[in-house]
Amino acid sequence: MGQYHLKLPKMGESVAEATVTKWLKQVGDTVSLDDPIVEIATDKVDTDVTSEVEGVILEQCFQENQVVQIGEVLVIIETEGEVPEMSKIPEKSETTPKLEKETEVPVQEIVTTLEKEINTVDNSIQANFDGKERFYSPLVRNIAKKELISQMELDQIPGTGKDQRLTKTDLLNYLKNRPAVEKTQTSTPHAQPEVMAPSLQNPVIAQPSIGGGDQILEMSRMEKLISKHMKSSLEQSAHVQSFIEVDVTHLWDWREQVKASFLKREGEKLTFTPLFMTAIIKALRDYPALNSSLDGDKIIIKKDINVGMATALPDGNLIVPVIKNADHLNLVGLTKAVNDLATRARNNNLKPEEIQNGTYTFTNIGNFGSIMGTPIINQPQVGILAIGVIRKMPAVIETPKGDFIGIRRKVILSHSYDHRIINGATGGLFVKRVAEYLENWEADLPF
Repeated sequence: MGQYHLKLPKMGESVAEATVTKWLKQVGDTVSLDDPIVEIATDKVDTDVTSEVEGVILEQCFQENQVVQIGEVLVIIETEGEVPEMSKIPEKSETTPKLEKETEVPVQEIVTTLEKEINTVDNSIQANFDGKERFYSPLVRNIAKKELISQMELDQIPGTGKDQRLTKTDLLNYLKNRPAVEKTQTSTPHAQPEVMAPSLQNPVIAQPSIGGGDQILEMSRMEKLISKHMKSSLEQSAHVQSFIEVDVTHLWDWREQVKASFLKREGEKLTFTPLFMTAIIKALRDYPALNSSLDGDKIIIKKDINVGMATALPDGNLIVPVIKNADHLNLVGLTKAVNDLATRARNNNLKPEEIQNGTYTFTNIGNFGSIMGTPIINQPQVGILAIGVIRKMPAVIETPKGDFIGIRRKVILSHSYDHRIINGATGGLFVKRVAEYLENWEADLPF
């Protein structure tokens, strides 16, 4: 008999932790190879962890809604055979301080995988909390910044982490019992107190009033993740927008002409999404600066064009599956990839790697009837394009024999881009080039 320690596997690049959402097997249950044992959720995707051996569950190391780090033991399974060496946990030496298990904190409050993104929003955090004697994680520094904790006060808080490091739980527990912070200063013992005025650094946030009939709902895990991600993007990037109206009458007519034969030939519905995506990919080739990211003072131009497409979930939230190397696919390949990812996204069947490493994102807000919008950049990218609803519009049509008014199908493209490295000319010319590809649509399909 032996004991197998099933650990939380790596869930993809940048994913450092997951939340146990539901135990599918209980202590005493028999499991076979590849049996689902526990459901977990990351900020990227929800999935199951399956058994790597056959045996009986001896211990569940975490409860539901607790946060597990990558590599930590989820469950201990008793097996009849010999336990693989990689599953054994080395004995802790007596000199190593025993870490207390952190108190249960909702993962929605603080998301480790967004630490780097949020930390880059304000470089002054590092300057204000540059402790040389004691290490503080970006997450701890960010909490201290928001709670107006000075460096001196931070240094006085006892820590339970390795080498007395201050952990997230230590800081949160300290804040629960922290005395009220004085909002006045005195220059001399006899000077009148100076009231601190609200500033952009420490804005006064008005608290909403709550009536007796109001309904109070807890934000879901994904809603909190989206909230943090969008707020950090607005603080990090200098958002600017360009808009352009596009005549897609020719594109509309072409799709109407071929969609039935396309469905019969390929077994796939031909939506406007892969058509718009084709034009975006061509424009990204022409303007590679939009297919980049910013790392400090360095601009990284991406070789691969990985297009993310914002997809609405049944609960109203959005997820952004990514089509890798989208420029290597023809229209048929793009259509199949779009339909497959959209279907699996709505059924919560995406893999972690399928929502990572996007280099540019577009969102079809026309699906919801919106004419136009100002989308928020999906970090660490530098641009995002929103497609509005296609409408019949009166338009001036120019001909060699004179102008006349006609009915055309038009759409508005809304391009948000990071003005730190993308100037107005590049951002405007890029969306103009997308419009040109749509208006002068050409396809090499054999129809």
